[in-house]
Amino acid sequence: MDSSRKLGRLGISSSVIRKFGKAIAESLFAVLIGLLGGALLMLAYGYDALRAYRALFLGSFGDLNGFLETLAFATPLILTALTFGIGVRAGLFNIGAEGQMYLGAIGAVMIGGALSLPPGIHLAAATLFAMLLGALWSIPVALLKIFRGVHEVVSTIMLNWVSFWLAMYLITYHLAEPGRAERAIPAQETARYMVIGASLTTVFIVAIGFALLTYFILWRTTIGYELRLVGYNPDTARYAGISIMKATVISFFIGGLAAGLAGATQVLGRPPSWTVYATMGNLVNLGFEGIGVSLIGRNHPIGIILAAIFYGGFLHGGRFMEFEVGVASELVRAINGIIIIALAMPELLNILKRVRRRRRPT
Repeated sequence: MDSSRKLGRLGISSSVIRKFGKAIAESLFAVLIGLLGGALLMLAYGYDALRAYRALFLGSFGDLNGFLETLAFATPLILTALTFGIGVRAGLFNIGAEGQMYLGAIGAVMIGGALSLPPGIHLAAATLFAMLLGALWSIPVALLKIFRGVHEVVSTIMLNWVSFWLAMYLITYHLAEPGRAERAIPAQETARYMVIGASLTTVFIVAIGFALLTYFILWRTTIGYELRLVGYNPDTARYAGISIMKATVISFFIGGLAAGLAGATQVLGRPPSWTVYATMGNLVNLGFEGIGVSLIGRNHPIGIILAAIFYGGFLHGGRFMEFEVGVASELVRAINGIIIIALAMPELLNILKRVRRRRRPT
């Protein structure tokens, strides 16, 4: 009883605790299902599943160096997952993080690699410009939805491809490193985040800070309340005088900022290359993988941080499954996919329920 009063004074109700406990239980059950599914797949191909999983978890979390590398893998995923999660909270399916991230990376190269500025100012300018380009790339999607009724899934997929080829063109013909046509100009020393260990830099702290800021905006501001109300019931929001147009633009803009920052993390904060390749090889699929991370984290900024670290461990530890156990790289990706699908399924079902509820006639 005393503990309940204390939690109540902190603003935490018993219903919130029950909901949190249910989410933890569902996630643990999904982890077991995913691991079992992956183990069956490995057994079918003659691999030792216990040895493979041991290599995966020890490689990702078994020592400090492995854990730091896991955090490096998680950094861009936190941000691309936020892009999708913010959209879902506003009732949108923003799957444009991939393209917005490409533009963010190009922006980081333009300022961080091609310009010379004083230390500190250089890093801040490159980061902010990358975020701005990512956000601006998301605005046409919002405008097409508002004024022409174009579904955001269609427009974001199209703009992802436009962004990919535009970035490739700019790198090949305008931003290529002299003598290295396959990649863009690396970020200068004054535009690089400080290395903490392995390939983890202080940009991880920036990503965490952005996630916490997103949480504050969504749950502690009027704008955030309006976004969530529009996502929960647009008719109620409209009746309350909330502008659906404004909520849509703000949602895409914040999501674009996150995706642009994700692109910057791979240029300004990911040694040893400190750049982006013409094929987008160090960026490809990070936007789409963020969708799964967001679903695992229940589209909540705090949950997304934890989910990204978990998934980052699978990306990093999967290499140890190849090196130490000999599991084929394609099979490692398939196993990761099974586990991620199992973890994402509960939230995906919740989203479908909310969509069905919104479309139900009143």
